[in-house]
Amino acid sequence: MNRQAFIDRLRLGLSGLPAKAIAEAVADYETHFAEGLAAGRSEDEVAAALGDPARLARELRAEIGLKKWEEQRNPTSAAGAIFAVLGLGAIDLLILLPILMTVAGTLFGLIVAAVAIFAGGGVVFAAGPFLDPPGGPLTALLGGIGLMAAGASLGAILTLIVIGLVNALVWYGRLHYRLLKPAIESQS
Repeated sequence: MNRQAFIDRLRLGLSGLPAKAIAEAVADYETHFAEGLAAGRSEDEVAAALGDPARLARELRAEIGLKKWEEQRNPTSAAGAIFAVLGLGAIDLLILLPILMTVAGTLFGLIVAAVAIFAGGGVVFAAGPFLDPPGGPLTALLGGIGLMAAGASLGAILTLIVIGLVNALVWYGRLHYRLLKPAIESQS
C-alpha cells in the first residue's frame, strides 16, 4: 500500500472527528512516511510497518475520545469516549474472538493427540513384547519408544506455539492498555 492509499484509508476511518484532530493525525503519519523515505525505505515498507490504517483510525478515535473526556468532563464527551473504546473492543470481539476460539480448539485437539500418542507408545512399549508382535519383542520396544518420543516432541512444539500465542495476546492487551492508561491514571 502506498502513502496516498494509506492516508486515504486513515482519513476515511477518522471521518466524523473534528477537522483539527484529523489534520493532526494525518500530519503525524505523513511524518512517519517522510522519515521512512529519508531512511531509504519504500512507501510500501513504511505502510506495512505502520499497520492497518483502519485499525489505527479506530485506536485514534478511542484516544481522541478519551482525551476529550479528560479535557471536558461532560455527558457528551463521556459518551464519545465510551463508544470509541467499545467500538475498538467490539471489533476485537467480532474479529479476534472467533480466530482465538478456532486456534484454541485446534491446539487443544493437538495436545490431546500428543498425550494419546505418548500413552499409546507407553502401552506398546510395556505390553508389546508379551503379545508376540510381528518383528519380535525388540520391534515393540523400539516402536513404543518411538511413539513416546513423537508424542513428547509434538508436546514440546505445541508448548512453544502456545507460549508464542500467549506472548502475542499479552502484547495486544498492552497495546490497548497503553491507549487506556492515561484515562485510568487521571482517575486515580
